[in-house]
Amino acid sequence: MSAVRVRLCGEEFIATERQPLLIGREADISVDDNRYLHRRFLQVACVEGLWVLRNVGAQLTATVSDLQGLFQAWLAPGAQVPLLSTHTIVYFTAGPTTYEIDILLDEPPFTVTPVISDPDSSDGGPVTMGGMSLTTKQKLVLLALTERALRRGDRGATSIPSSKVAAQRLRWTLVAFNRQLDNICQKLAAFGVRGLHGDSENLAANRRARLAEYALAARLVTRADLALLEGVEADGEELA
Repeated sequence: MSAVRVRLCGEEFIATERQPLLIGREADISVDDNRYLHRRFLQVACVEGLWVLRNVGAQLTATVSDLQGLFQAWLAPGAQVPLLSTHTIVYFTAGPTTYEIDILLDEPPFTVTPVISDPDSSDGGPVTMGGMSLTTKQKLVLLALTERALRRGDRGATSIPSSKVAAQRLRWTLVAFNRQLDNICQKLAAFGVRGLHGDSENLAANRRARLAEYALAARLVTRADLALLEGVEADGEELA
């Protein structure tokens, strides 16, 4: 059975049928010296001939996606998902930092033929993504939260801005930003996306991180969309 390669920040690690890999703060793959990160969080292992990704942590979750964004899974503590694609991307957040890991499978059990869709969002109208319509303002919210991740060249660690910083990036008021944030979270929750509710500041921070993870995993925004951020102007009346 072929091995699985796990890539983090340019380094590559190998998991074999007899030697699974643990990912965490103090594990086979030491992600970061981040006190919010579990010492042992994720595991890549072979179970009855099938490669799986397990969440062996107690609190943190991860978002799992294929390279095309056609598949997304929310990996809660104690859960596991099979690794079915040639290229799987894993996003997870610990404290203020979001991480991105690549898992490469040379001989996947299934292959997927991607359906390419490149909607034109330049006219300011709604954009349909996977059956869900996003307005330009909603896409701007996603871009403000994921801009650092989209702009960096190497996959690895990044940070999710606070609502205040994201609002300033868009030249919106904080109230206007939170209104659009609430709208898109409610819309995604109605589509079955989990982890997007938060009332306290801690839960709200988790909600922003989860929204950013899902937007990146589902390709709701890409590097090509960053052009929307260029020359963003305040809309005083509507976004006051």
